[in-house]
Amino acid sequence: MAHENQSKLCLVVEAANGEDTSRRVGAVLQSVDIAVLFISPAGCAQHNAAAARQLVEFAQSNGVAALVENDAQLARALRADGVHLSWAKQAVKQYEEARQIVGNRCIVGADAGRSRHDATTLGEAGADYVGFGIPADVVDRETASACQLALIEWWSEIFEVPCVALDVATLKDAKALVHAGADFVALAIPADLAIEQLPRWAQDLADALIDREAAA
Repeated sequence: MAHENQSKLCLVVEAANGEDTSRRVGAVLQSVDIAVLFISPAGCAQHNAAAARQLVEFAQSNGVAALVENDAQLARALRADGVHLSWAKQAVKQYEEARQIVGNRCIVGADAGRSRHDATTLGEAGADYVGFGIPADVVDRETASACQLALIEWWSEIFEVPCVALDVATLKDAKALVHAGADFVALAIPADLAIEQLPRWAQDLADALIDREAAA
C-alpha cells in the first residue's frame, strides 16, 4: 500500500456464499476506484474459504488488492495480496507470525487499536500499514472517534508508514479522517442501500476523499 497524498477507499466485505457481495462491490466500482478489499468472515470467526476465494478473484480481476482478515494461511492458499490483522493484545507477535507465513511480497497490516506503543512497534517491525479502528463493542462512539482522529493526526505527522482509518461509519467521518491525515479509509458497504443506490453512495464518498493538501 503506497503512501500518497491522495487518500483512498478500502471496502470491508463479509465472505458469504452467493454472487450478491461481488455484485455490490462491482456496483461501487462503477463510480469509484477501490484500493483494497478487506475480506472478513461472515458472522463467525472462521472464513468460508470458497466464498473468500470468489472475492479474492473478483477483486484481483478488477485491479483491487484483496486482503484476508486474520487468516494468513488462507491468504497464502488463495494467493490473496495479503492479510489484515485485527487488534490483538500481542499485536507484534501476531504480525510476525503472519509475515512468516505470507512472506515479504505480500501486504501485512494491522489494527493498533488505541495504542501508540503498538502502532510504533508495528511500524518498526515492518508492517505495510498501521490502522486505527473503533471496536464494535465501544459504547461512547463520540469519544472513540475523537481519539481515532487524534491518533491519525499524530501518526501522519511523524511516520512514513501508511495509516488506515478503520471502522469508519459515515461519509462525514471519512472526510474528517482524511483531513486528519489518513492515507486510506475503510468502510463497509451500507447494508440498507439497494444495489442501484450504491454508485451514488460511492460517488459521494469519492467526493469526500479529496486531496488533503487541496482541502487545507
